[in-house]
Amino acid sequence: MRLSSIGYLIKQGAGNIWHNRIMSIASFCIMTVSLLLIGFTVIFSANVNMVISSVEDKNEVIIYIKDGTLEQDIDVLGEKLSQTPNVSAVTFYSKEQAFEDIKKDMTDAEEIFGYLGDESPLPDAYRIRITDIDNMSSTLMTIGTYENIEKVKAPYDFVNVLTGLNTVITIVCFVILAALIVVSFVIISNATRASVDIRKREISIMKFVGATNSFIKIPFFIEGLIMGLVAGVVAYFLTWLGYDSLVNILSSETTLFAAMGTSGFIPFNTFALYVLGGYVLTGAVISSVGTVLSTRKYVKV
Repeated sequence: MRLSSIGYLIKQGAGNIWHNRIMSIASFCIMTVSLLLIGFTVIFSANVNMVISSVEDKNEVIIYIKDGTLEQDIDVLGEKLSQTPNVSAVTFYSKEQAFEDIKKDMTDAEEIFGYLGDESPLPDAYRIRITDIDNMSSTLMTIGTYENIEKVKAPYDFVNVLTGLNTVITIVCFVILAALIVVSFVIISNATRASVDIRKREISIMKFVGATNSFIKIPFFIEGLIMGLVAGVVAYFLTWLGYDSLVNILSSETTLFAAMGTSGFIPFNTFALYVLGGYVLTGAVISSVGTVLSTRKYVKV
């Protein structure tokens, strides 16, 4: 195909948008809304996963050391804990420090502490954090085989709730996202099919005068491609504006985020390029392919 023909086809495809502007605007609006629904679902899922990950980082397991354990054996245990897979942090918590912390928390029990004296009745301990809480049980089973450990205190209930919540949210978001993609594709395809249907007489005439199928389809492909690209860019800016506005409103609820153990939402600039690329690529592919597929029955003359 000659360059002049390619230029003509591109011009025809771009011109069709204006000549059929009513259907083009309808297709553009449908496509933009569909992209926004899909985009916000993905962003919501990413933020939920971030919150859950932040809470996971706050998990803490306390390893109580047997009373009378030598200092060198305590150090050996600390090294073993540090080298244990799935352990992200290890902190020694002396019995003196634990006793002082209890005194600070129970200021109204000074008389009781007076009877105890200055000697701490508490054991030395290590505080550790687990990297992957899904594998917490197996990790703690390994730690339980180490010497000089009196007791292991782990937030099993918290872990079970968190992992269950993570699984449910992941499944729900996946189902919603899959449904939105299917529904969006059907709606966009119907909109483009309606747009093509209006020009079926034009397609038939071109077919009868000898135009090839490719020559007929390329302008529709260009038209759909341009519409998809524009819809993707517009959806990106609307997402940017809407997300930042929502974050500004919800970020004022600092108490809520503090209770959840997270600082807030993911900044938009962290994933801005991914959103733009996803919108543009998805819009261009769905629109252009959907438009071309809609012309198939009309070129079979």
